[in-house]
Amino acid sequence: MRDAVGSFVGWPSDLIFPDAETPTRPTHKVGKGISRRIESVASQKEVPGRKLKSAAKDIPTTSGTKSQIMMRLEKMVDESDIMHGAIRSIDFDEGVFRAAHFEIIAKEDMQQLFEHDELGIAVIHTYIWYMYVTLMRGTELCNRFNFIAASRINATLITKNPTSVKNDLVDRFMAAGDNTTPSLYFLPFNSGNGGHWVLVAMDLSRLMVYYLDSLSGDWSKYPSMKKTVDAAIIKFRSKKNYRNRKDITWVRVQCPQQNNSVDCGFFVLRFMRDIIALNRIDIPKMYFEEYKSYSRAHLDEMKDELCQFIVDQRII
Repeated sequence: MRDAVGSFVGWPSDLIFPDAETPTRPTHKVGKGISRRIESVASQKEVPGRKLKSAAKDIPTTSGTKSQIMMRLEKMVDESDIMHGAIRSIDFDEGVFRAAHFEIIAKEDMQQLFEHDELGIAVIHTYIWYMYVTLMRGTELCNRFNFIAASRINATLITKNPTSVKNDLVDRFMAAGDNTTPSLYFLPFNSGNGGHWVLVAMDLSRLMVYYLDSLSGDWSKYPSMKKTVDAAIIKFRSKKNYRNRKDITWVRVQCPQQNNSVDCGFFVLRFMRDIIALNRIDIPKMYFEEYKSYSRAHLDEMKDELCQFIVDQRII
Protein backbone atom coordinates (compact mmCIF):
# COMPACT_ATOMS: atom_id res chain seq x y z
CA MET A 1 0.00 0.00 0.00
CA ARG A 2 2.87 2.39 0.70
CA ASP A 3 3.85 2.17 -2.98
CA ALA A 4 0.59 3.86 -3.96
CA VAL A 5 2.06 7.28 -3.22
CA GLY A 6 -0.02 10.21 -4.40
CA SER A 7 -3.02 8.07 -5.30
CA PHE A 8 -6.30 7.30 -3.60
CA VAL A 9 -7.45 3.74 -3.25
CA GLY A 10 -10.63 3.05 -1.31
CA TRP A 11 -10.26 -0.39 0.25
CA PRO A 12 -12.23 -1.95 3.11
CA SER A 13 -10.11 -2.26 6.23
CA ASP A 14 -11.33 -5.82 6.83
CA LEU A 15 -9.66 -6.93 3.58
CA ILE A 16 -6.20 -5.63 4.48
CA PHE A 17 -3.78 -8.42 5.41
CA PRO A 18 -0.20 -7.19 5.83
CA ASP A 19 2.93 -9.32 5.96
CA ALA A 20 3.62 -11.26 8.68
CA GLU A 21 12.19 11.82 25.23
CA THR A 22 14.04 11.65 27.52
CA PRO A 23 17.75 12.26 26.77
CA THR A 24 18.97 8.97 28.24
CA ARG A 25 17.62 5.46 27.94
CA PRO A 26 16.09 4.19 31.20
CA THR A 27 17.52 1.05 32.75
CA HIS A 28 14.41 0.23 34.78
CA LYS A 29 10.88 -0.63 33.85
CA VAL A 30 8.77 2.40 33.04
CA GLY A 31 6.56 3.47 35.89
CA LYS A 32 8.53 6.06 37.82
CA GLY A 33 8.91 9.75 37.16
CA ILE A 34 6.50 11.38 34.75
CA SER A 35 3.19 9.55 34.52
CA ARG A 36 2.96 7.43 31.36
CA ARG A 37 -0.32 9.18 30.60
CA ILE A 38 1.72 12.38 30.34
CA GLU A 39 4.93 10.82 28.97
CA SER A 40 2.77 8.47 27.90
CA VAL A 41 -2.33 28.63 5.08
CA ALA A 42 0.07 31.44 4.51
CA SER A 43 0.95 29.55 1.35
CA GLN A 44 -1.42 27.25 -0.50
CA LYS A 45 1.15 25.89 -2.96
CA GLU A 46 1.01 22.22 -3.81
CA VAL A 47 3.80 20.13 -2.36
CA PRO A 48 4.40 16.43 -2.88
CA GLY A 49 3.02 14.28 -0.11
CA ARG A 50 1.26 11.07 0.69
CA LYS A 51 -2.51 11.13 0.75
CA LEU A 52 -4.64 9.64 3.49
CA LYS A 53 -7.75 7.77 2.56
CA SER A 54 -11.07 9.51 3.11
CA ALA A 55 -12.69 9.72 6.51
CA ALA A 56 -13.14 6.09 7.47
CA LYS A 57 -16.16 5.35 5.32
CA ASP A 58 -15.25 1.64 5.32
CA ILE A 59 -14.71 1.41 9.07
CA PRO A 60 -17.56 0.24 11.34
CA THR A 61 -19.13 3.06 13.33
CA THR A 62 -20.61 0.90 16.09
CA SER A 63 -18.84 1.58 19.37
CA GLY A 64 -16.89 -1.47 20.47
CA THR A 65 -16.64 -3.02 16.99
CA LYS A 66 -13.05 -3.99 16.24
CA SER A 67 -11.55 -4.33 12.78
CA GLN A 68 -9.63 -7.38 11.63
CA ILE A 69 -6.29 -5.59 11.87
CA MET A 70 -6.98 -4.58 15.48
CA MET A 71 -8.07 -8.11 16.40
CA ARG A 72 -4.94 -9.46 14.71
CA LEU A 73 -2.68 -7.11 16.69
CA GLU A 74 -4.56 -7.83 19.91
CA LYS A 75 -3.96 -11.55 19.39
CA MET A 76 -0.26 -10.88 18.79
CA VAL A 77 -0.06 -8.92 22.05
CA ASP A 78 -1.98 -11.60 23.97
CA GLU A 79 0.51 -14.22 22.80
CA SER A 80 3.58 -12.10 23.55
CA ASP A 81 5.62 -11.54 26.71
CA ILE A 82 4.18 -8.02 26.93
CA MET A 83 1.21 -9.56 28.72
CA HIS A 84 3.62 -10.68 31.45
CA GLY A 85 5.30 -7.32 32.05
CA ALA A 86 7.80 -7.13 29.21
CA ILE A 87 8.27 -3.89 27.30
CA ARG A 88 9.42 -2.83 23.85
CA SER A 89 11.93 -0.04 23.28
CA ILE A 90 11.45 1.59 19.87
CA ASP A 91 13.88 3.92 18.12
CA PHE A 92 12.11 6.57 16.04
CA ASP A 93 13.40 8.15 12.84
CA GLU A 94 15.45 11.18 13.91
CA GLY A 95 13.37 13.32 11.57
CA VAL A 96 10.28 12.95 13.75
CA PHE A 97 11.53 15.23 16.54
CA ARG A 98 14.78 16.33 14.81
CA ALA A 99 16.74 14.41 17.44
CA ALA A 100 17.32 10.85 18.57
CA HIS A 101 14.21 9.57 20.31
CA PHE A 102 13.05 6.24 21.63
CA GLU A 103 9.73 5.21 23.10
CA ILE A 104 8.74 2.51 25.56
CA ILE A 105 5.69 0.41 24.67
CA ALA A 106 4.07 -1.67 27.42
CA LYS A 107 0.86 -3.60 28.01
CA GLU A 108 -1.06 -0.56 29.24
CA ASP A 109 -0.28 1.37 26.04
CA MET A 110 -1.71 -1.36 23.85
CA GLN A 111 -4.78 -1.60 26.06
CA GLN A 112 -5.42 2.12 25.61
CA LEU A 113 -5.61 1.49 21.89
CA PHE A 114 -7.68 -1.70 22.04
CA GLU A 115 -10.14 -0.46 24.67
CA HIS A 116 -10.45 3.14 23.43
CA ASP A 117 -9.16 4.47 26.73
CA GLU A 118 -7.45 7.74 27.65
CA LEU A 119 -4.21 7.96 25.68
CA GLY A 120 -0.77 8.25 27.22
CA ILE A 121 2.38 9.65 25.70
CA ALA A 122 3.56 6.39 24.11
CA VAL A 123 0.48 6.09 21.89
CA ILE A 124 0.52 9.83 21.10
CA HIS A 125 4.17 9.66 20.02
CA THR A 126 3.80 6.42 18.07
CA TYR A 127 0.96 7.85 16.00
CA ILE A 128 3.08 10.96 15.36
CA TRP A 129 5.80 8.61 14.10
CA TYR A 130 3.22 6.95 11.86
CA MET A 131 2.21 10.32 10.37
CA TYR A 132 5.83 11.25 9.76
CA VAL A 133 6.63 7.96 7.98
CA THR A 134 3.37 7.72 6.03
CA LEU A 135 2.71 11.33 5.08
CA MET A 136 5.87 13.37 5.40
CA ARG A 137 9.17 11.54 5.11
CA GLY A 138 11.01 12.38 1.90
CA THR A 139 8.66 15.24 0.96
CA GLU A 140 8.51 19.01 1.36
CA LEU A 141 5.97 18.48 4.13
CA CYS A 142 8.94 17.93 6.45
CA ASN A 143 9.74 21.64 6.01
CA ARG A 144 6.16 22.68 6.73
CA PHE A 145 5.23 20.59 9.76
CA ASN A 146 7.29 19.86 12.87
CA PHE A 147 6.55 17.82 15.98
CA ILE A 148 7.51 18.62 19.56
CA ALA A 149 7.77 15.71 21.99
CA ALA A 150 5.07 15.93 24.65
CA SER A 151 7.42 14.26 27.11
CA ARG A 152 9.64 17.37 27.04
CA ILE A 153 6.97 20.07 27.22
CA ASN A 154 4.03 19.48 29.56
CA ALA A 155 2.38 21.01 32.62
CA THR A 156 4.18 18.75 35.08
CA LEU A 157 7.63 19.72 33.81
CA ILE A 158 6.74 23.41 33.53
CA THR A 159 5.73 23.40 37.20
CA LYS A 160 9.03 21.80 38.19
CA ASN A 161 11.41 23.81 36.01
CA PRO A 162 9.90 26.35 33.59
CA THR A 163 13.28 27.69 32.48
CA SER A 164 14.49 24.26 31.42
CA VAL A 165 11.26 23.62 29.50
CA LYS A 166 11.55 26.99 27.77
CA ASN A 167 15.13 26.25 26.74
CA ASP A 168 14.13 22.80 25.43
CA LEU A 169 11.48 24.45 23.29
CA VAL A 170 13.98 26.99 21.95
CA ASP A 171 16.39 24.17 21.10
CA ARG A 172 13.62 22.41 19.18
CA PHE A 173 12.93 25.58 17.20
CA MET A 174 16.64 25.99 16.44
CA ALA A 175 16.93 22.39 15.19
CA ALA A 176 14.57 23.08 12.30
CA GLY A 177 16.83 25.65 10.67
CA ASP A 178 15.39 28.62 8.77
CA ASN A 179 11.91 29.25 10.23
CA THR A 180 11.48 32.35 8.05
CA THR A 181 9.01 30.56 5.76
CA PRO A 182 5.59 29.53 7.05
CA SER A 183 5.58 26.25 8.95
CA LEU A 184 3.82 24.81 11.97
CA TYR A 185 5.19 23.30 15.15
CA PHE A 186 2.76 20.84 16.71
CA LEU A 187 2.85 20.56 20.50
CA PRO A 188 0.46 17.98 21.99
CA PHE A 189 0.19 19.47 25.49
CA ASN A 190 -0.96 17.57 28.57
CA SER A 191 -2.37 19.37 31.59
CA GLY A 192 -0.56 17.04 33.97
CA ASN A 193 -1.11 13.89 36.04
CA GLY A 194 -2.74 12.04 33.19
CA GLY A 195 -5.00 14.98 32.48
CA HIS A 196 -6.42 16.68 29.43
CA TRP A 197 -4.74 16.89 26.00
CA VAL A 198 -4.84 20.02 23.83
CA LEU A 199 -2.98 20.93 20.65
CA VAL A 200 -0.81 24.04 20.39
CA ALA A 201 0.31 24.79 16.81
CA MET A 202 2.92 27.53 16.40
CA ASP A 203 3.79 29.50 13.25
CA LEU A 204 7.06 31.23 14.15
CA SER A 205 7.32 33.26 10.95
CA ARG A 206 3.98 35.00 11.50
CA LEU A 207 4.02 34.93 15.31
CA MET A 208 0.74 33.00 15.35
CA VAL A 209 -0.20 30.35 17.91
CA TYR A 210 -3.29 28.22 17.28
CA TYR A 211 -4.98 26.63 20.27
CA LEU A 212 -7.18 23.58 19.63
CA ASP A 213 -9.11 22.16 22.59
CA SER A 214 -11.80 19.50 22.28
CA LEU A 215 -13.38 20.87 25.47
CA SER A 216 -14.69 24.39 26.01
CA GLY A 217 -12.33 27.14 27.13
CA ASP A 218 -9.08 28.63 25.94
CA TRP A 219 -5.41 28.90 26.89
CA SER A 220 -6.28 30.89 30.02
CA LYS A 221 -6.77 27.47 31.68
CA TYR A 222 -3.02 26.94 31.35
CA PRO A 223 -1.33 30.30 31.99
CA SER A 224 2.08 28.76 32.68
CA MET A 225 1.98 26.97 29.33
CA LYS A 226 1.17 30.17 27.45
CA LYS A 227 3.87 32.08 29.32
CA THR A 228 6.45 29.39 28.51
CA VAL A 229 5.52 29.21 24.82
CA ASP A 230 5.59 32.99 24.43
CA ALA A 231 8.95 33.26 26.21
CA ALA A 232 10.44 30.50 24.04
CA ILE A 233 9.29 32.15 20.81
CA ILE A 234 10.70 35.52 21.88
CA LYS A 235 14.03 33.97 22.95
CA PHE A 236 14.27 32.00 19.71
CA ARG A 237 13.68 35.10 17.59
CA SER A 238 16.26 36.99 19.63
CA LYS A 239 18.87 34.26 19.10
CA LYS A 240 18.14 34.37 15.37
CA ASN A 241 18.28 38.19 15.35
CA TYR A 242 14.76 38.37 13.94
CA ARG A 243 12.90 41.58 14.54
CA ASN A 244 9.72 41.21 16.58
CA ARG A 245 7.42 43.13 14.29
CA LYS A 246 4.36 42.52 16.42
CA ASP A 247 3.05 40.74 19.47
CA ILE A 248 2.40 37.02 19.44
CA THR A 249 -1.21 36.35 18.45
CA TRP A 250 -3.08 33.42 19.98
CA VAL A 251 -6.13 32.08 18.14
CA ARG A 252 -8.68 29.75 19.71
CA VAL A 253 -9.86 27.48 16.91
CA GLN A 254 -13.50 26.36 17.00
CA CYS A 255 -12.58 22.72 16.49
CA PRO A 256 -14.64 19.53 16.89
CA GLN A 257 -15.67 18.83 20.48
CA GLN A 258 -15.58 15.54 22.36
CA ASN A 259 -18.70 14.20 24.09
CA ASN A 260 -17.04 11.98 26.70
CA SER A 261 -14.13 12.04 29.13
CA VAL A 262 -11.59 9.95 27.19
CA ASP A 263 -11.36 11.23 23.61
CA CYS A 264 -9.09 14.28 24.03
CA GLY A 265 -5.93 12.41 22.99
CA PHE A 266 -7.63 10.95 19.92
CA PHE A 267 -8.89 14.42 18.96
CA VAL A 268 -5.42 15.96 19.25
CA LEU A 269 -4.04 13.28 16.94
CA ARG A 270 -6.89 13.82 14.50
CA PHE A 271 -6.31 17.59 14.49
CA MET A 272 -2.69 17.06 13.42
CA ARG A 273 -3.71 14.46 10.86
CA ASP A 274 -6.27 16.80 9.25
CA ILE A 275 -3.87 19.74 9.08
CA ILE A 276 -1.08 17.70 7.49
CA ALA A 277 -3.39 15.86 5.07
CA LEU A 278 -4.89 19.19 3.93
CA ASN A 279 -1.40 20.77 3.84
CA ARG A 280 -2.60 23.88 5.64
CA ILE A 281 -0.34 26.21 7.57
CA ASP A 282 -3.10 28.67 8.39
CA ILE A 283 -5.81 27.06 10.51
CA PRO A 284 -9.24 28.70 10.04
CA LYS A 285 -10.74 30.01 13.26
CA MET A 286 -13.87 27.97 12.52
CA TYR A 287 -11.69 24.96 11.61
CA PHE A 288 -11.85 23.17 8.27
CA GLU A 289 -15.11 22.82 6.40
CA GLU A 290 -14.25 19.18 5.68
CA TYR A 291 -14.07 18.30 9.38
CA LYS A 292 -16.62 20.25 11.40
CA SER A 293 -17.18 17.29 13.71
CA TYR A 294 -15.73 13.85 14.34
CA SER A 295 -17.69 10.62 14.44
CA ARG A 296 -16.47 7.50 16.18
CA ALA A 297 -15.49 6.29 12.71
CA HIS A 298 -12.96 9.14 12.38
CA LEU A 299 -11.28 7.93 15.58
CA ASP A 300 -11.53 4.23 14.72
CA GLU A 301 -9.80 5.02 11.44
CA MET A 302 -6.76 6.32 13.29
CA LYS A 303 -6.66 3.30 15.59
CA ASP A 304 -6.67 0.97 12.60
CA GLU A 305 -3.91 3.00 10.93
CA LEU A 306 -1.80 2.71 14.07
CA CYS A 307 -2.50 -1.02 14.46
CA GLN A 308 -1.42 -1.58 10.85
CA PHE A 309 1.72 0.50 11.43
CA ILE A 310 2.66 -1.41 14.59
CA VAL A 311 2.28 -4.70 12.70
CA ASP A 312 4.29 -3.42 9.72
CA GLN A 313 7.08 -2.14 11.97
CA ARG A 314 7.19 -5.47 13.85
CA ILE A 315 7.04 -3.69 17.17
CA ILE A 316 5.41 -6.57 19.05
